Amino acid sequence: MSPLTKPGKTFRLPHTLVLILILLLGVYVLSLVIPSGEFQRVKKSFQGVERQVTLPGTYRQIEKRHLGPEWLVIAPVRGFADGVLIISLVFIFGGVFGILQKTGAIEVGIQRLSAFFAGRRKLKRLVIPALMIVFSLAGSTYGMSEESIPFVLIFIPLAISLGYDSIVGVAIPFLGAAAGFAAACFNPFTVGIAQGFSDLPLYSGLGYRLVLWFLGTAIIVTFVMVYAEKVRKKPELSPVHELDRGRSADTASASSAPAWGRPQKTVLLILAAGMAWLVYGILVKKWYMEEIAALFLAMGILSGFAGKLKPSLMAESFVAGARDMMNVAFIIACGRAVLIVLQQALVLDTILYYSAALIASVPRLLTAQIMFLTQSVINFFIHSGTAQAALTMPVMAPLSDLIGISRQTTVLSFQLCEFINPILPTSAVTMGVLGVARIPYEKWAKWFLPLMLILMVFSLLALLPPVLMHWGPF
Repeated sequence: MSPLTKPGKTFRLPHTLVLILILLLGVYVLSLVIPSGEFQRVKKSFQGVERQVTLPGTYRQIEKRHLGPEWLVIAPVRGFADGVLIISLVFIFGGVFGILQKTGAIEVGIQRLSAFFAGRRKLKRLVIPALMIVFSLAGSTYGMSEESIPFVLIFIPLAISLGYDSIVGVAIPFLGAAAGFAAACFNPFTVGIAQGFSDLPLYSGLGYRLVLWFLGTAIIVTFVMVYAEKVRKKPELSPVHELDRGRSADTASASSAPAWGRPQKTVLLILAAGMAWLVYGILVKKWYMEEIAALFLAMGILSGFAGKLKPSLMAESFVAGARDMMNVAFIIACGRAVLIVLQQALVLDTILYYSAALIASVPRLLTAQIMFLTQSVINFFIHSGTAQAALTMPVMAPLSDLIGISRQTTVLSFQLCEFINPILPTSAVTMGVLGVARIPYEKWAKWFLPLMLILMVFSLLALLPPVLMHWGPF
């Protein structure tokens, strides 16, 4: 034993915020040595939205832009402005669920649901796959991502009541939606945008994408089900076992035996109606974060009155719930700061240019795999599927013509890189989900890493047939 190591002491990773600031420092140092450069851009309208699109063949190096060390503090401040919508959404989710918890409706509803499944073991086993497939369909069809955050607060107590842990409660909506988002058939934010920028027929290549959606979803669902069964049999195997014990103790002390009366029933009806209205708004009305936040705020106010809470108690509960999200807000802002440093130093286009040159230099059979890995690296910094498509696809699509693979394969290599999103500390959605769930990033990352490696191998193998068969209309 090292003389510096005290008996009984174990190594602990720093706070998540510290890890992201270390990452920000590393990116800042890289920005000092990577040459500054830029592509020309033009405005292009797709699906009624105008975006700045990269023009291939126009890259040029420019005078190096050195950022001063003050950007290590300026960038996080700008990160708050850049991520204001999702930060506002997280604060409102926290506040509204503070009100819902005060009514006792969610707790008593989970208790009754758990009692229902207790005597129906076969039905209980179907809960995880059935719910994850529903969320996967949502991710595949309309690009569900940020919308999965509020569901986490509902499924964590359900998962714990069924004998699982909070990681399973997060995985059901978050990884379910992520499976569909990555292996999507109709996702407008990845497949639709990328095919539009690549001049491909909208949602072409559906047959092969359906196969990948089925396989990708099956892999994630199976992984979660196997883990859930292990935790059910031996709870101490869970990396969040102690956290969940504390969570259960807090719940018990807050409301040991909530009543099942008309107020609680009314609150649950409001919650169910609100979730149904949310799905309608997203699918039919094309809602985004502002409308979703407004809906939840209305649900919180109505639930407070239905639960017989006095206005002052409602306000106190809302503030307490929102206060719990402060850590999440800082993490999201600092995650955004990483991209801001790259943009201000004008090195993002340089990374893209040299990545494209690397892809052009490898054998044709490996080009799709290198594209996938390149898109995964870019995805680390740009976790918006639409923004990444606007940056990379105008360059990658013509490149695929030169190296002898179809543009459809190039779109697929971009699309599948979304499988790594759930582990990215720079992703506002990932950090928002973990913040709402109160699961430390390092515990989640350690748990998700084996699944991510499986999904990466799956993606690399899935890109071989399209190259061999020259898949796609062109």
